[in-house]
Amino acid sequence: MALLPLSEDEMDSGIKILSQKDPRLVTLFDQFNVPALKDEENYFWSLCRSIIYQQISGKAAQAISERFINLFPSKTDLKPRQILETDINNFYGVGLSKQKANYIKNIASAFYNNTIDENNLSNLSDDDIIKILTSIKGVGPWTAEMFLIFTLKRPNVLPLTDLGIQKGFKIFFSMNEMPSIKFMENESRKWEPYKTIVSLYLWFAVEGPFEW
Repeated sequence: MALLPLSEDEMDSGIKILSQKDPRLVTLFDQFNVPALKDEENYFWSLCRSIIYQQISGKAAQAISERFINLFPSKTDLKPRQILETDINNFYGVGLSKQKANYIKNIASAFYNNTIDENNLSNLSDDDIIKILTSIKGVGPWTAEMFLIFTLKRPNVLPLTDLGIQKGFKIFFSMNEMPSIKFMENESRKWEPYKTIVSLYLWFAVEGPFEW
């Protein structure tokens, strides 16, 4: 049976289930008050935003993201055509690297040409979505995982290559060194099918309140 998107009610239910499956998490849940995920209906802009957030701090990414969206009059309904018709030099001006600016152009082309069927994405499995999105140059597994978490609210995603998640593991398990991928995979098996909830709490433990 397919799991429901991670609404506020589903998140509350997931926390109760996780607390029973792994009592160690209770301390984490009690220590922080992580808000529910926001609704996101513009899949195109969400994926572009994930590119902006690649490999920089959340605060820096948020600032660039705001400057980027302010380039366009329809800030709440950005369309692929607008990106394609905008001179790429404008993107450099708001703080995007040449590489990221080109990646965003690639995403715009994929959506504009219907290479990405936006209307069908939510019907696909996590693995299929990752496969489709990573076919766009510049969209790697991490970017696709952010899309699954923050846009589709998929409940069972743990981005193992994310530095914040790795730091969260180190803190949570009181480790002297950063954890290995194998260690994280083994420890997180008991968190299924609500790995996303743990991801959100680990990020919160490392970075505090964050905007996406």
